[in-house]
Amino acid sequence: MNNYKKPLKLAFIGGGIDSAIGYTHYIASQMDHLFIVSAGCFSRRTDINQKTAVTWGIEDEHLYSDWEELLEKEIYFVDAVVILTPTLQHHKMIMKALELGYAVISEKALATTYQEGIEIVKKVDEKKAFFAVTHNYTAYPMLRELQHMIQADKLGKITHINIEMPQESFARLVNGEKPKPQSWRLSDGKISGVSLDLGAHLQHMIFFLTNENPIELVADESSFGWFEDVVDDVTCLARYQSGMKTQMWYGKSAIGHRNGLKVRVYGTKGSAEWFQINSEELNFQDINGNRMIIDRASSNINVAGQLRYNRFKAGHPAGFLEAFGNLYYDIADKLRQYKTDDNHKMDWSYNAKQAVIGLRVFEGIRESNMNNKWVKL
Repeated sequence: MNNYKKPLKLAFIGGGIDSAIGYTHYIASQMDHLFIVSAGCFSRRTDINQKTAVTWGIEDEHLYSDWEELLEKEIYFVDAVVILTPTLQHHKMIMKALELGYAVISEKALATTYQEGIEIVKKVDEKKAFFAVTHNYTAYPMLRELQHMIQADKLGKITHINIEMPQESFARLVNGEKPKPQSWRLSDGKISGVSLDLGAHLQHMIFFLTNENPIELVADESSFGWFEDVVDDVTCLARYQSGMKTQMWYGKSAIGHRNGLKVRVYGTKGSAEWFQINSEELNFQDINGNRMIIDRASSNINVAGQLRYNRFKAGHPAGFLEAFGNLYYDIADKLRQYKTDDNHKMDWSYNAKQAVIGLRVFEGIRESNMNNKWVKL
């Protein structure tokens, strides 16, 4: 899981501490000690930019208020630059970074138009650059196991994929009031914002699983939420060279769905289902009517059992490490309080006295079992 090599250095453009996606990238990059964030231009807001630098331990000389200055000065000090700004800004930032010789990691979507994407591809080829676009859902172990099953012909010829990502953020009320998305999300360009935001994930997952791109499609875009000027619901039927067909549905006006990502794959030998809400399990059905639930502990897995996908053992699902992170947040909060006012009280974690009581309980359990009687504690 960890190759025990010196961590690679990253520079972030965007992704300040007030940014959900920025904080996510920061945590993800640190998890296996493979990267450190050593430089950044995190926000146009001076206070957020500085707060991010302090929180993440960025030295003053590697903190920038201008992204172009960062690119000019950090080229010899970092291994890659990570672009975490709104998609509208990707093209100019990526092109500048590539021209200067950076390896680039970009949050999806790559760009706002096909033409911008083509220009980026040409520059990548010209510079022979390292370039990665992040689509996090295909990193789930069981989705990678599904890819292996398809490649190993366990499902046979793939005939149909039904994939959906309904969300509610443009339709539900927040504390009784209309939602207030960032302003850049409330304007559609040549490609609708919801397609850049959600559709990009679904298109990538289909390609990830099948190595196929559509050759023709029919689609419908609608606006059902609070913001009539932007598309918030998309349905698409697509056909592929192999004969496979897909149905995509995604949007931000499906009340009741926080993020209803579901993937269903159908083939001539079997079918499989994976739902993000239950990400540890892959449901498989074969042509003989057998049904199987596959997880990281199953004996017949080929990918999801690898050490790199098991930061903790099977039976402790996705979220286990995040819970540990929550615990360390609590501990850090209380440690700071203790250093200020000598307050030893612990709210979310055992103190030593409570841990000792637990030990006495367990001794009592053993005593009761051995003597077949009630035990007073």
